[in-house]
Amino acid sequence: MLWIILTAAAAPLQVARNALQRGLVGDAGPWGATLVRFLFGLPFSMLIFAVVAMLTPSAEPHVSARFIIAVIAGAIAQVSATAALLVAMRHSGFAVATFMQQASLPIAAIMGFVVFGDHMSAVQWAGLAATTVGLLVLSWPRGDEAKAGALNGSLFGLASGVAFAVALNGYRQAGMALEPHHPIYSATAALCVAQALQSIVLGAILAVTRPQALRSVAGSWKQSLGAGFFGTAASAFWFSALALAPAGQVRAIGVIEGPIAAAAGRRLFKEKLTLVQIAGGTATAIGVVMTALG
Repeated sequence: MLWIILTAAAAPLQVARNALQRGLVGDAGPWGATLVRFLFGLPFSMLIFAVVAMLTPSAEPHVSARFIIAVIAGAIAQVSATAALLVAMRHSGFAVATFMQQASLPIAAIMGFVVFGDHMSAVQWAGLAATTVGLLVLSWPRGDEAKAGALNGSLFGLASGVAFAVALNGYRQAGMALEPHHPIYSATAALCVAQALQSIVLGAILAVTRPQALRSVAGSWKQSLGAGFFGTAASAFWFSALALAPAGQVRAIGVIEGPIAAAAGRRLFKEKLTLVQIAGGTATAIGVVMTALG
């Protein structure tokens, strides 16, 4: 299925973007590093949409209130989720924060079921339960970790998952509202609108409250450009997958970024997972597979 291929392709791109963004947090802060994802990704998203639009001459977009509300909600939630994830990575490590971000899976699935009427089978509900247990194992502080800030990292990681769940469902609804007969066109158009909104609003806020963050982002433009490219490529695949399948199932396949992040964290940041963390990550992976295939 096309949405599975798109989601699988998005995962390693997202890990690459997170790794580059994490390196920017020190100077630019979490909000400055968050801006990088959208501001430097906007030219790439516009280029992608231009290509898709040329290949989809029969598209007839309809900008409705449903589209505007959904894309604004998704954009705000995505900004909040990205900032929370970067803070979680600082406190809990790259791989653990990435796994905890998977809290968006059960939340997105339940939200899709309750609000939008997406179907959930018994196997999928069992998968959500297994995922939740795995996330609790990963996020539960051990020993003196709470004093060291790991508890804050866990809370920010879970908060990131909640915000990503809102963003996933928001972007899915935006894509379905704009042009339901051409999901890739609709998804890339929504991506452009969202990134433009995110860049303008967040850039204006930082210009007033933290101008130093903007200077730091501009000074590290090479790394920022890389983060923007990988972020836009990942988002284009995510948005397209969300236009084709329910948010819970898309996020389930996306959990493959967990082991990719673990490998990246070990190689790039010299991080090691404990046996308990590996067990929690395994339970999470099993749960998302059940959710995806159920």
